[in-house]
Amino acid sequence: MSAIFKPSRNPANRRGYEAGRALWIVVLLNAGYGLIEIVGGVVAASQSVRADALDFIGDGVISLLGLIAIGWGLSARGKAALLQGIFLGLLGAGVLVATAYRALVHQQPEADLMGILGAIGLVINVASAVVLLPHREGDANVRAVWLFSRNDAIGNVPVVIAALLVAWTRTPWPDLVVAVVVAGLFLQSSFSIIRDARGDLRRAA
Repeated sequence: MSAIFKPSRNPANRRGYEAGRALWIVVLLNAGYGLIEIVGGVVAASQSVRADALDFIGDGVISLLGLIAIGWGLSARGKAALLQGIFLGLLGAGVLVATAYRALVHQQPEADLMGILGAIGLVINVASAVVLLPHREGDANVRAVWLFSRNDAIGNVPVVIAALLVAWTRTPWPDLVVAVVVAGLFLQSSFSIIRDARGDLRRAA
């Protein structure tokens, strides 16, 4: 754990310190904006923004777990990554259920606020992905956080596009479709993270 908080001349400890610093930045960015976007998603009545807010908060929690796990052994880091993958899969399933409900209960989203929140989220996610870029080929634990940030950046682009389509069509369907796309990204990454985590666990056995 000490490798997270202070630099070292030892290459392994140095990598741990640099990865830990990157994860702290990602934790603060994701948790902070996730709380903002939850409020914004309610005000905008946007399911895709709410899904994105859950993704931000989930990323903050997962990044914090990844930060704590840096000083652990390979087996423990693999188990942490496995939990990350399961958590992301549950988020994806939850978004699908909520979106199905919203498809039955129509409510017109606020396109302008959707677009603003999506654009800000895109900037934050790109910043997080850039911070984590040097660590994307690390163990399954750190790679999981990188995948979350990458998917968030990808997912924010359709949110902005959905805002434009909602304004143009004056229907909630573009918003709901994007929420399903975001949920699909959750599930795809969940499978990838679980696969990598199981690989780490096999190597540690």
